[in-house]
Amino acid sequence: MKIINVVGARPNFMKIAPIIEAMNQYPDKIEHLLVHTGQHYDAQMSKAFFDDLGIPKPDIDLGVGSGTHAEQTARIMVEFEKVCLKEKPDLVIVVGDVNSTMACTITAKKLNIKVAHVEAGLRSRDMTMPEEINRLCTDVLCDYLFTTDHFANENLKAEGVPEEKIFFVGNVMIDTLLKHKEMAKTLSLMNHWDLTPKRYATMTLHRPSNVDDRVTLQGILEALTEISRKIPILFPIHPRTRNRVKDFGLEHYFSNGKKVKGIWTTEPLGYLEFLHLNMNAKMVLTDSGGLQEETTVLGIPCITLRENTERPITCEVGTNAIVGNNKDKILFAAQKVLQSDNYQAKIPEKWDGKAAERIVAVIAGF
Repeated sequence: MKIINVVGARPNFMKIAPIIEAMNQYPDKIEHLLVHTGQHYDAQMSKAFFDDLGIPKPDIDLGVGSGTHAEQTARIMVEFEKVCLKEKPDLVIVVGDVNSTMACTITAKKLNIKVAHVEAGLRSRDMTMPEEINRLCTDVLCDYLFTTDHFANENLKAEGVPEEKIFFVGNVMIDTLLKHKEMAKTLSLMNHWDLTPKRYATMTLHRPSNVDDRVTLQGILEALTEISRKIPILFPIHPRTRNRVKDFGLEHYFSNGKKVKGIWTTEPLGYLEFLHLNMNAKMVLTDSGGLQEETTVLGIPCITLRENTERPITCEVGTNAIVGNNKDKILFAAQKVLQSDNYQAKIPEKWDGKAAERIVAVIAGF
């Protein structure tokens, strides 16, 4: 069986890596290629990123770059079609919910190639999120849908997907986290930044709904400033957010000294570095999807600055609280965390580091 695995952005590499590792256990059954669409160019994708984390380098890089959603999707489809026509795969595997996920699914299906979606069935019910559109379009077309939890299974069944297409396997992002957790522990960032475990918070913020409107972003920063008077916030700032902060003249909310205090920004960090910091944090504030899952497994309180989540399992059994971008709700949730030392999380079913093995065992059996 010839398989093309597709990635479009750095988080996709973290999801596809354990799948490729599992595929290598079936050399007599599976031949595989890794295609990077180049949807997101990431300067941190250094040799160390691939070598230290054991992540495979792409066999083919389409180099589509950035652009509007339509431009990017169209370029991916044009370039990926050429790959499919040349390589003639039996199966295409897509992960996550970026534009590459949807674009490569549509392209493959138009060529009558079967497609499998890893992380299928996640739903936020928020059609203002480009990712939600990508998820819906991908899942309705795919032949095999690999899910992370019971919510995803229920979503797909409610949408009329036949049960024989749905495979509940667990979460490949957690495969990657559990594999590298011990390596992340050995880093010396606590000393490097003079941090004390459980005496700081970490943060990510990049969604347009939070950073593209001045009033909204300022309200979030006001809430964070109040929190940072009690506990410093370490903020690896996304380029998009940095640009908006500058455009809106909000730089005064951040501390500039060498010592971590207030809301302290740094350049985006590598996977192991940020995992190390999150493992030792008192809490994580974020509008990311993956961090909601990682903090649930790590047992670290997570405050999600969104009105909804496509990962409700993290609220049902984990440490995640959805607060939106309302200043009072952010402050209330943070205060609750600061006053408690006993955050209990339950690990969701099959989030055990073996999701990729289950996925590939299913594929090898086709």
